[in-house]
Amino acid sequence: MIYLEPNVPFPEIPQTAMEGVVALGGELSVNRLLEAYGKGVFPWFEEGQTILWWCPDPRFVLFPKKLKVSKSMKQVLRSNQFRVTYNQDFRAVIENCANIHRKGQDSTWITQDMIQAYVKLHQYGFAKSVEVWENNELVGGLYGVDLGKGVFCGESMFAKVSNASKVGFIRLVQDYDYRLIDCQVHTDHLASLGAEDMAREVFLSCL
Repeated sequence: MIYLEPNVPFPEIPQTAMEGVVALGGELSVNRLLEAYGKGVFPWFEEGQTILWWCPDPRFVLFPKKLKVSKSMKQVLRSNQFRVTYNQDFRAVIENCANIHRKGQDSTWITQDMIQAYVKLHQYGFAKSVEVWENNELVGGLYGVDLGKGVFCGESMFAKVSNASKVGFIRLVQDYDYRLIDCQVHTDHLASLGAEDMAREVFLSCL
């Protein structure tokens, strides 16, 4: 296992453990985060832990052409119940993602250091937020990293009312010309929208 001292690059991914952890340590600087995402790596750890850097096998991804929108979701989209915006309140989105209660989780991996790091990424134009509004109240959203080459790396989403995060995700896929959405690890929520497993080697070749 490689410890990321300053100026130490990430290891070659095929040489890493099958569990998906490729390195530990380092810092959440803009340069380190961009290096990581460009190599298919992302940070995932809890408060008080050393930073863990992951590249799981398999990888969970969505090809936009395979997006599944159910009849009921099409009705929700046509109803204009929600208004969707982009990059209007990145901090509010990531803080809601950190604070929303998730079944089976007692804590969040979106620490204050993570929040500050991704806010800075957003300020530099590399991180993007999707806001979902109902009656001018922020009720859902998601954020991630835009690699600028047709790949969006989704990080987290939240919903305070039913379907809000799904609406934000669907609109993101429909409104932007992405070729691949990196969903990182399997969730039933995204599987219902068409996301699927991909071998890590294939995912890295796509990057």
